[in-house]
Amino acid sequence: MRAAVFHGAEPRLVIEEIPVPVPRRGEVLLKVTACGVCHTDLHVLRSEVKFPAPAVLGHEVSGVVEQLGEGVDDIAIGDNVVCSFIMPCGDCRHCVRGAEDLCEKFFAHNRLNGTLYDGTSRLARADGTPLAMYSMGGLAEYCVVPASDVFEVPGDVGLEAVSILGCSSFTALGAIHTAELGLGDRIAVVAAGGVGSSIVQFAAASGVAQIIAIDISDEKLSAVAKLGATHTINSRAEDAAARVRELTDGHGVDVAFEALGSAATFATALDVLDDGGRAVVVGIAPAGSTGAIDLARLVRRKLQIRGSYGAKARTDMPALLRMVAANTVRPQEVITRRYSLDRADEAYGALGRGEIVGRAIIEMG
Repeated sequence: MRAAVFHGAEPRLVIEEIPVPVPRRGEVLLKVTACGVCHTDLHVLRSEVKFPAPAVLGHEVSGVVEQLGEGVDDIAIGDNVVCSFIMPCGDCRHCVRGAEDLCEKFFAHNRLNGTLYDGTSRLARADGTPLAMYSMGGLAEYCVVPASDVFEVPGDVGLEAVSILGCSSFTALGAIHTAELGLGDRIAVVAAGGVGSSIVQFAAASGVAQIIAIDISDEKLSAVAKLGATHTINSRAEDAAARVRELTDGHGVDVAFEALGSAATFATALDVLDDGGRAVVVGIAPAGSTGAIDLARLVRRKLQIRGSYGAKARTDMPALLRMVAANTVRPQEVITRRYSLDRADEAYGALGRGEIVGRAIIEMG
């Protein structure tokens, strides 16, 4: 099969022919239909996040079940499925209490070492050289996924578009849960990229009163206005905090989502909060990044800062699919570019240069 391989020395992907992987007990082999082009992969390509190489990236995957490993009986060959980037083991101390977003095996094995949960990768070159897997390693024609992370897609839902549910939409839904939004809340979404645009969609469906999107790109702001943002602010052109207060009777917002992962956007999220407000930090920052906070304001104004990483696969992925089937969530509307696997390196180059508004996917054809 063909796979886009990251060699580790420079931020690019090279197409290689490698053997088709074989699923082991409790695993599923998918013929990949589409894989989302995500900023989190870009962090790995730029060596901003430590990860072993050579590796196959790609963690937003939809596809068709090709083969079942031993012990898998709730999925059938030929099923159309989608996966989440957090692949819950189902039996660690966090998974058994319902906190799959903290799955110990996922973080210890996959995120640190690029393996599945027996400590080995399913991917290798023909000469036997192991290839690390970033989640399931979806930038390939086939991938192996734990059966606990495979979710059937309703028949009337397009398989290509739902690939992006596995990270940007999944992460956005987790952020919405973390925020504990209330009816009539005023919110701000700082950074209107893939995750930010999904947060806007979910917030619009949840009954909040005001959704203020903040970004430096007029194109991105125009796109999220169509998804439900009630107001948009270009923070390069005007003072975002001052403008938010104008829009909120001088107070600020109840919840601010930070969806990029930088000190500047973190500061903006705090600046636009009302007293007692909640900042939900979602964006993945390069390792070692820090953000400043006024401790007196934190204490006296009772601000809350909450981190949110992904969501809970076995409850939230089925919920996402139900929302897509009901047309509440429309992933097809945020996909603005489609690439073949041969153009994977081109796709991530465009993402890194900020040329992709909305989302892009790799279609395997």
